[in-house]
Formats: sequence, structure tokens, C-alpha cells
Amino acid sequence: MSRAQPRHVLMTTDAVGGVWRYSVDLAAALNAVGTRVLLVNIGPRPSESQQHEVAALERTRLMVLDEKLDWIAAGPEELAAIPGRLGQLADAEGVDLLHLNLPSQAAGLQTSLPVVAVSHSCVATWWDAMRGGALPPEWRWLFDMNREGLQRADGVLAPTQAHADALKRVYGTAGKLAIVPNAVESTTWQKQEAREPFVLAAARWWDEGKNAALLDHLGERAAWPVRAAGSCHGGNGQSFAFRHVEELGSLPSAGIRRLMARAAIFVSPSLYEPFGLAALEAAETGAALVMADIPTYREIWQDAALFADPRDPSAFADAVNALIADPERRDALGRAAHVRAGQFTPKRQMQALQAAYGRLAPARAAAEPLHAS
Repeated sequence: MSRAQPRHVLMTTDAVGGVWRYSVDLAAALNAVGTRVLLVNIGPRPSESQQHEVAALERTRLMVLDEKLDWIAAGPEELAAIPGRLGQLADAEGVDLLHLNLPSQAAGLQTSLPVVAVSHSCVATWWDAMRGGALPPEWRWLFDMNREGLQRADGVLAPTQAHADALKRVYGTAGKLAIVPNAVESTTWQKQEAREPFVLAAARWWDEGKNAALLDHLGERAAWPVRAAGSCHGGNGQSFAFRHVEELGSLPSAGIRRLMARAAIFVSPSLYEPFGLAALEAAETGAALVMADIPTYREIWQDAALFADPRDPSAFADAVNALIADPERRDALGRAAHVRAGQFTPKRQMQALQAAYGRLAPARAAAEPLHAS
């Protein structure tokens, strides 16, 4: 079924976490259906390998704005120039639609073009999951900017129903929301008997929501070595030091996927996770999953993973050790995870995105019909 699609999209990104992987993969998928993408990086500059990754896409161009991400900024004044710069870029480049990967970037944005805001995560829903209650006064400005951006956008996307529910609960936004899950490219499925006896995890470990402390406890108690890919140092001075886990640091995407294809077990002990792309990538390779028992992971993985309480380090370690001791169950869970991951393909993501874009069609007169392949 064809839908009107933009010919040229301005898409914001950042080089710090999962948004980079999401935006580059989505840009490639949009390119495949004929849409050009201007990928606008906000925040720390992309690494050389990240820049090469974008350069390999024929219909995507990378531009770097020397502006701050909202969760790094000290106050709204440090973000004040972003809406104007994005609006000017959209006009100068002749784009048809703005796809913003931080809702705060839509706050105060003046443009007649349709605007889609994607909530991958935010401080307010993080606080709701991690602490509960009202945000501290020093973060209230960021709540206000996100809420304004969510209200300003013509469409709001969330990667899971669980995160959409969190947005409604925290911000009171109920309309304009659509679910567009993340996706992963297929790789070679690896049988459990060909895998190595170690446990892998991947996240930005400086973020308290990723629960590095529990992973470190697991490293002390697990019968197999535990390895952690991802940075332990954040942009605002946050850090974590593992004592019982092999720290691998930040790795290129291809390197992490190779590790996932070798690891017998992949774990994610996150306390807050709007989607969890790393788990999807590991599942696609056929790794058996041990996941935090939180709404997001229950929604995605259901009976395709083993779940454990992320606030009970001993229970989590017991679950991993039980799986280590049961190769038949590891094999069954690895196969189930791989099958479930097959529901989160770029093609299905593009279909969901096209449906979301299609609902904006009345405001987009210059679009052309394109077809998903």
C-alpha cells in the first residue's frame, strides 16, 4: 500500500547513545524508499567511524551543529538557539518534514512544515521510573520544554506502548501518539553450541538507569565471566567503575554485534528502558536473554526471555546461573529470542513510520508517493 512520503527529511541525532544507531539505520531505510535525509547532529561530535558510517549512505548527508543536548544543558538558555537553527536549515535545504529525536527540540520551533518528535527517553520519565514523585526544581525547566515540544509536534512517536504510557502519565499527553518500534538488520544466526561461555551486556554504564551496580554484583557471582560493552563515563561527569566485570569500553557497532554472536547469554538489568536496542541486537544473533522484569521488556520479549527482578541482585544472579547450568533451556531461549527479533525488522519499522507520516499528509502538499521495499 502506498502512502504519501516526504522526499527530503531533516532528522536530528546525537552521537552519544542509542539515538545514533536508531537514526543512522532509519536514514538508510528512508533512503531505500527514495527519501533523502539531512542528518543533523546535536551534542558531542560524531567519531570518525560514525562519520564514515553516514558517508556510506548515498542519500544521507551529515551536518554537525555546535549545540547541546537537553540533558547536558544547564538551563533553557543553552538550548534557545536550536529551534531557530533547525527552522533555518529546513528552509535552506528544502526539506519536507522535520523528524526530531528529542521533543525539546520542537519547543518554540517556527515552521509550516510537519514536525514529528520522537521520545526515546527523557529525564522526567527516567525520574518517574527511578525515583517517583515530582522532579527536582532544577530540572523543572526541562520538563516544561519537553511538554511544550510534545504539544507543538504534529506527531509524537514512542518505541513501545510502555514508554507511551509513561509519557501520558508524566506529561499528560494522550493525543498524536503512535508506536514505531526500533529495528535491527538481520545477521547470521549463531547456534548455542557454537557460542562461548561468557555473559555479555551493553549499555552506557554511567547512566544509573542501566543498573551497572547489579551487573557488577553479577560479575562476582556468575559461574561464567561477565563482559560489559559501553562507556562508563558520561557527558556530565557521571561515571561507574566495575570491579568484577570485564570492561570493554565503547566499541563500534559491528564489533558489538560480533561479540553478541559469540556470547551464550546476553543480560540487561536496566531499571529504566524505553525500548532496549542492545537486547534486540543480541536476540537477533540468537543469544539467550536474561532481562530485567520491567514493563518494556515484558512487552517486547514476553515468553522469549528469562526475567529477573532488577532490584534484587541475588535473584538476578541466580537466574543467570540457572541458565548457565541448563544448555537445553539456553538453546530454546536463544531460538525464541531470534524468532521474536524477526518482528522488529527495518521493513516493519518503515511501515509503521510510513503510517505515522501518512497521518500528516494534509499538511504536506509537496510529498510524493513512495513504496516500502
